[in-house]
Parts: sequence; C-alpha cells; structure tokens
Amino acid sequence: MIEYTRPRLVTMLTLIVCGLAIVFLARAQSQSNFVGGDPARSATSNVRTSELRFEAGSRSNWHSHGNFQVIMAEDGRGRTRIQGEQLQEMLPGVPFFVPRGVVHWHGAAPDSHLVQLTISSGETSWLGPVSDEDYLGQ
Repeated sequence: MIEYTRPRLVTMLTLIVCGLAIVFLARAQSQSNFVGGDPARSATSNVRTSELRFEAGSRSNWHSHGNFQVIMAEDGRGRTRIQGEQLQEMLPGVPFFVPRGVVHWHGAAPDSHLVQLTISSGETSWLGPVSDEDYLGQ
C-alpha cells in the first residue's frame, strides 16, 4: 500500500481542485455571446486588415480596390481624396468607406503622422503617384 504523507496529500488534492476549476471555468467561458445560435464564420482570404503608419507628408499612390476599402485614423491626422472630389481630413475614430473601383489615395497630413487602420477586399489596382497639388487640395 502506498503511504501518503500529509503535505503530499494536500498537494495532490490542491492539484485536483485546480484542474477541476480550470475545466469548469473553460466551460463557463465557452458560453455563446449570441442569442439564437452562433453565426457561422467563413474563412475568407480576400479580406485584409492592416495597421499602417505614415510619416508626416507621406501618402499612397492613387489606387482602387476590387470590392471595397474602409480606412480610419487611429492616431495622428491624415488626408484622403476620391478622384474628382474634395480633399477630406482624417481624424481618429472617423471611418471612410471607399466603394468598389473608386480611385482614391490616403496618407498623413503635412504636419502630422498618421496611424491608419485598413480593411479592404478584392484586388488593389495601383495607379500613379499623387501630385503635390492633389495632396494639398489644389
């Protein structure tokens, strides 16, 4: 017969109780955050997310997306412009939606960096550089 000393028995019981607590908590946390069933998640490879940092005065070339793009300043200030429209200032927390095939650019303000969050879908078609006149809104 195996003889247990009191400290070994306490250690074993502690480990068993901790293990049961972990199992119980894991089951409790796997509870759904949705009413009426969990939505199905598809594995999409055509949706991309990124966080880009533009230094003051830097910007993308003109481009468009095969489906859409959502851009939003997270930190700093930026600029964006849809071809043929007015220049728009990007401030933290304000999203911009760019529809499929719409030619545009985005980047930092002349005197501020920009940390930009981006969600895009579809192939990106890159065009030429943004002129200083377009960047300055002239």
